[in-house]
Amino acid sequence: MGLENFDVIYYFVLLFVAIFAGFIDSIVGGGGLITIPALLACGVSPHLAIATNKLQSVFGSLTAAFTYYKSTTLPHLIWGVFFTAIGAAIGSYGVLFVEDDSLKIIILICLTFTFLYIAFKPNFGKEESKAKIKNIKIFHIICGLTLGFYDGFLGPGTGSFWIFVCVFLLGFSMKQASINTKILNFSSNIVALFIFIWQYKILWDIGFLMGFGQIIGAFLGSKLVLKTKGHFIKILFLIVVALTIIKVSWDYFIK
Repeated sequence: MGLENFDVIYYFVLLFVAIFAGFIDSIVGGGGLITIPALLACGVSPHLAIATNKLQSVFGSLTAAFTYYKSTTLPHLIWGVFFTAIGAAIGSYGVLFVEDDSLKIIILICLTFTFLYIAFKPNFGKEESKAKIKNIKIFHIICGLTLGFYDGFLGPGTGSFWIFVCVFLLGFSMKQASINTKILNFSSNIVALFIFIWQYKILWDIGFLMGFGQIIGAFLGSKLVLKTKGHFIKILFLIVVALTIIKVSWDYFIK
């Protein structure tokens, strides 16, 4: 299915959905929670929606990563990019052959814990704190492989998980975590995209259209983070995580 089979209104719907998703994703992650349902609502099959979503999300994550470039701590991110890429390759290859129901319940539990922990910790991510993991390589091996795999396999909430582990384990502020995780998000997105191109098919016309929207949204969102103190990030983070919990619960228990 390509855009030639769509009603004209879908052009505009998907474009504006991508702009909004790019804006939200560049700040707290969760853009896939918006774009994948939109693609499905337009009649795109699930696996094709996941593959096409990776194409359009690459534009957003690249734009955010490029905008945040000078504010990131690049040396330690090299390890993260490497292990995240490995995890994403395994996850995106596996999603083509494996049912994801068992993974969804694990993700649902993790998201719920994340939401409750942050909601009841008023100072969580407000300022920098002492790191719980001092060895940055160990952090990236564990979190890079795990979250890279998840992003390649399922996706929604990956950026939120990255922000949580960076604050919880590395002692980053929410703003620091938001800035530093975008390069990691991009690495898993681009690797997963290559796997989908190799093993599956993608709706290139739709992907590029939404990619254009992602560029606009991600640029605006990342600029907002850099120009403010980022106090709004926690509230937006909790909203996105709550919506992700609802979406995953709906998929697992109702659909």
